[in-house]
Amino acid sequence: MTSRPPLLLLAALAIAALSACAPAPGAAPSAPASADPASDDGHGAIAGAEEVAEPPLGLLSIDTDGNAAVLDLLGDEAIDLGATAAPTALASDGRYGFVTTDEGVEVIDSGRWSWDHGDHFHYYLAEPALLGTMPGDGPATVTSGALSTAGTTGVFFAGSGEAVLLDNKALSDGQIDELFRIETGADAGLVAPVGDGALVTDGDDLVYHDRDGEAVGPPVECVDPAGAITTRVGLVVGCVDGAVLATWQDGELATERIPYPAGAVDRALTFDGRKGRPTVAAVAGTTGFWLLDTRERTWTLVPTERPLTRVVAVDDAEGHVVAIDVDGRIAVHLAESGAVVGAAEPLLADGGTASSLTVDEQRAYVSDPAAGVVHEIDYADGARIARSLETPTAPAFVTEVGR
Repeated sequence: MTSRPPLLLLAALAIAALSACAPAPGAAPSAPASADPASDDGHGAIAGAEEVAEPPLGLLSIDTDGNAAVLDLLGDEAIDLGATAAPTALASDGRYGFVTTDEGVEVIDSGRWSWDHGDHFHYYLAEPALLGTMPGDGPATVTSGALSTAGTTGVFFAGSGEAVLLDNKALSDGQIDELFRIETGADAGLVAPVGDGALVTDGDDLVYHDRDGEAVGPPVECVDPAGAITTRVGLVVGCVDGAVLATWQDGELATERIPYPAGAVDRALTFDGRKGRPTVAAVAGTTGFWLLDTRERTWTLVPTERPLTRVVAVDDAEGHVVAIDVDGRIAVHLAESGAVVGAAEPLLADGGTASSLTVDEQRAYVSDPAAGVVHEIDYADGARIARSLETPTAPAFVTEVGR
C-alpha cells in the first residue's frame, strides 16, 4: 500500500500562520463563506483543544449497530467513541457526525476541525465525545454552516415536519442547544443556516427565521426546494428553475437567483463539494453532472458517458470532479470538459448507491461497505487507489473529519 504523502509544506505554512495570523499590509484575503456571521474571535479555539500544524484528518465510521470510531489518517490510530442507537443515515460538516436514528439525530463530536480564517486555516484536536440525541421523527435533512465553533446547523425531520436550528458554539462546548424548533406541518423541507438564523422552507417559499424562530422579512420564492449547501460565497438552496444564493450583508439577508441555462431538463437535487470552496457539483439525472459556481453565478452542464450516483467538486486549480457511476466505477473528470482523467475498474457493489464520497485538498475517500474498507483515492493521479483502509468499525456509514 502507498501511504498518504507527507504534509511538510502544509505544516510549514500552518506554523507560519500561527505565528503571523494577520494578513500582510495591502493583502486582500478572500473572506469565509458569508452565509454565516463573519467573525469568531477565538479563531475556532475552544477550552481544552490543542492547536496543531496540519489538518487532523480522520475517518469517522459507524457500523449498523451504532458502534462509532475514528481512524486517524496520518498516524493510523484507532479511537473508539462508544455507540449510538442503530443508524439510518450520517451527515457531517467536517467535525460533527449527525447520526439519524429512530430516536432522532445523535450528535458525535469527532474532536477534529479546521477553522477558515480567509487567507489561511487553523487546525484543532480535542477529546471526541458522543454529545447526545436531539429528538425527532423520520428521516433528517441536515444543513451545516461554514464554521463548527460559530454559526448554526439546521435539521428538518420529515416524519414530524419539525424545523430545528442548533447553536454551533454550544455544540463545540459539548451541549445540544436548540435555538428554535418550528412545527411546519410539511413532510419534506430544509433548514438552511444563514446569518444569525436560517431559511426554512414553506411550500414554494423560503422564509427567514431569526435565532428566536421569528419570521423576518418577505418570503423568497423557490418552487420545489431541494438541496442546500454552504459555499465560500454564501448559502445555496436548489429550486426547480435554478438556485437561490443567500448571503449575510451588513446584518441583513440578501438573496439572488441563479437560473438554469435555457433548455435545462434534469435539475440538481443535492449538492456536494470540498468544504469552503465556491463551486459545487450535483448529479444531473442520467445525463452527467451540474457545476454551480457561486462566485461567477453560473451553471455548467457536463455530460458523462455513464450516469452517476455520486459527484463531488474538488474545485482545485485543475478542476477535478470525483464521481461514482452506475457501474460502481470511481471516476475523475475535469470540470470544463468532463473528460475522464482516471477511472478505476468497477469496484463498488450496487453501483455505489450504498457508498459515501468525501474529498479534501489531496484525496477522496469512498466507502465500500461490501468489502468492509474505505478506499483512499489520489484524484490528481488518475483515480489511483492509494490505500484501502480497514476502519475500526464496519464502514456502514463513513465521513472524513478534520476538514
